[in-house]
Amino acid sequence: MSYISSWSGGKDSCFACYLALAEGYRISHLVNFISQEFHRVSFHGTEDRLIQLQSQSISIPVLQKETTRDGYEQEFKEAVRSLLPQGIKGMVFGDIYLQEHKDWVERVCGELGIEAVEPLWDENPEKIFTDFIDAGFEAIIVSAKAELIDEDWIGHRVDRNFMEYLKAKNIDLCGENGEYHTLVVDGPIFNRRLEIMESRTISRNNYWFLDTGKYRLAR
Repeated sequence: MSYISSWSGGKDSCFACYLALAEGYRISHLVNFISQEFHRVSFHGTEDRLIQLQSQSISIPVLQKETTRDGYEQEFKEAVRSLLPQGIKGMVFGDIYLQEHKDWVERVCGELGIEAVEPLWDENPEKIFTDFIDAGFEAIIVSAKAELIDEDWIGHRVDRNFMEYLKAKNIDLCGENGEYHTLVVDGPIFNRRLEIMESRTISRNNYWFLDTGKYRLAR
């Protein structure tokens, strides 16, 4: 029996997967959902190819599924159901404290006959933030609400300076309410670092996004 891991490419889903692996869970696949319209991770704005490179570095295959706004739940179930014949026992998620998210994944997983695993649930956000950094992970900020977070932070590393900035502005440290989103580029489960060589910041719908023009896995 094995597990699959919900994967956005950001710090929380990555750290949840890392903790599950450390606890002995065998992760057979990452499961990533991208918008049908833009071929990017919704809200994060991360290109589908970047997720594929993460998967390549981590050496865990990724199943990418296109989703629509109105059909998300059905499309989520279709993706997970396609892996069930491989003996999937459960799915790992990176939720921290939003009860409605936890209720949704537990209901949907229950309907699929699998277990919902939540390694970060109810942990202190500051502890998650610092544990992620101290474990050796590196992530960059790829999107943020423009009214909350300054443009200069886009493309910046998730570090203690950013944590102090968030504290000063009374913003949730892990961005659990969508205040910002990240892309993990290196860490203890990565075999090769993901290098962003060219990028620019763009503004869309009151969000800042990091538009990545050129990237690669380091040799």
